[in-house]
Amino acid sequence: MLMSENARVTKAAGVVGFSTFLSRIFGYIRDMVFAWFFGAGPISDAFIAAFRIPNLFRRLFGEGSLSIALVPVFTEYLTLDGKQEALKLAGSALRVLSILLAVTAVMGIVFAPLIMKAIAYGFTDSPRQFSLTVTLTRIMFPYMVFICLVAFSMGILNALGHFAAPALAPVLLNLAMIGSMVLVSFLSDDMTYRIYGLAAGVLVGGLLQLCLQIPFLIEKGFLFWRKASLYHPGLKRIGTLMIPATFGAAVFQINTLIQTFLASLLPEGSISYLYYADRLVQFPLALFGIATATAVLPSLSRQASEKDFEGVKATFVYAINLVFYITVPSMVGLIVLREPIVALLFKRGAFGGEATKLTAYALLYYAIGLWAFSGVRIVISTFYALQDTKTPVKVAIVAIMANIVLGRLLMVPMGHGGLALALSLSMIINFALLIRALRARLGALGLSGIGGSLLKTVFCSVLMGVAVHLTEVYIISSDYRSLSELVVGLAISILIGFSLYAVFSFLVQSRELKTIVSIVRKDFFKKWT
Repeated sequence: MLMSENARVTKAAGVVGFSTFLSRIFGYIRDMVFAWFFGAGPISDAFIAAFRIPNLFRRLFGEGSLSIALVPVFTEYLTLDGKQEALKLAGSALRVLSILLAVTAVMGIVFAPLIMKAIAYGFTDSPRQFSLTVTLTRIMFPYMVFICLVAFSMGILNALGHFAAPALAPVLLNLAMIGSMVLVSFLSDDMTYRIYGLAAGVLVGGLLQLCLQIPFLIEKGFLFWRKASLYHPGLKRIGTLMIPATFGAAVFQINTLIQTFLASLLPEGSISYLYYADRLVQFPLALFGIATATAVLPSLSRQASEKDFEGVKATFVYAINLVFYITVPSMVGLIVLREPIVALLFKRGAFGGEATKLTAYALLYYAIGLWAFSGVRIVISTFYALQDTKTPVKVAIVAIMANIVLGRLLMVPMGHGGLALALSLSMIINFALLIRALRARLGALGLSGIGGSLLKTVFCSVLMGVAVHLTEVYIISSDYRSLSELVVGLAISILIGFSLYAVFSFLVQSRELKTIVSIVRKDFFKKWT
């Protein structure tokens, strides 16, 4: 039974991870186009600050509290009362959610100036930049309606065993944003006009994401036109879970907003450098950390609803080991190859050599906390599968306070790099406190098994990092002028790193490598025999 749950988690994580990989590829193309047109300056800072609001809702609900609160309750109804009763709960939740979202969108548009003063107070010294930021916020705020409905769809579909459509949805957002930038560039050379066009592209992308979910929901039996009451007994439990879960799952997003506020007090471009570096860290985080957390939540919820707490602990340990096995070498790779990666992805047009170095500087300190960012998602999913939302909130408050204090202290000597380091340190604190709390809740978690696996992972990753560094020094020049040299050099470095990590993992008899290989081999033979 446990092996089947582990296999289910791994396969689901693979589906979400592959879909997320496609999304992130288009996301990088989007960011490359954005860097080409807008570089790192006051206009890009204004858009990024304004985009923090819809991004907050995307990460908070699309990857956070809405799904985390909905999936355990929906899964419990599905397990104990049958599919039809679970779908009735979903119908009631949709109607209540739609009303709340409409009210929130109107309030957000009206109070946009106050919101931006709270997020980017430093912009008030430049009335023109502040006015632009407020206008962009008002244009993009309705996006939160679309993305929260997409998050609702994701929770239902994931609980019913479908992971691909929600994970692929961001591809449509990225395509819409890329298309809007290219289209508006043909219509006008005015940068303000272009940035307004990009904001409109965000809205189009949100609508497309929602439309993608509808046929799959219908296929699973969720019919939008079916009558549903505004009240269902399960709604109260979802709301009880969701209110604190919103805060508990939002630690990273709240910390990001704090960074935006502090960075607005630093020299122009600081917000942009942090944004571009964050986008690079988000790639392995979304591909592996969030993908695994998304995949593991239904399994944890099933086990919790059946009171199988030993199974919950075993699945948790398996998911943590799997995430660390992938994110630790990703962290090492980002640290070693940070500057050539930034140069390859962004160094063109308005994004020059100085911006490349300053973005890589931020990436170094963001990457240090990648393993903790990913681990936190798994621990939070475990708490919410147990329908415990209070503990993550308490821990979140400590982590946020740590980020504020560390950010304020480190930004003086280290600039925007200090803000990146403060966020990483606060997430490490968050992870450590959550593990301690989960151990108090469930008893012994098998941390020796996690520690042994992690030790092997770190050992293999360090050896891989040394080899990749020597390769990079030998084959990539420090000026990064040749695009072909960058592409070939990074491809060779990454291929060598990947191959050596697999060989080292084999030599130390990594269980995670064996599990992944066995599942891939089984699926391959099943497909071709």
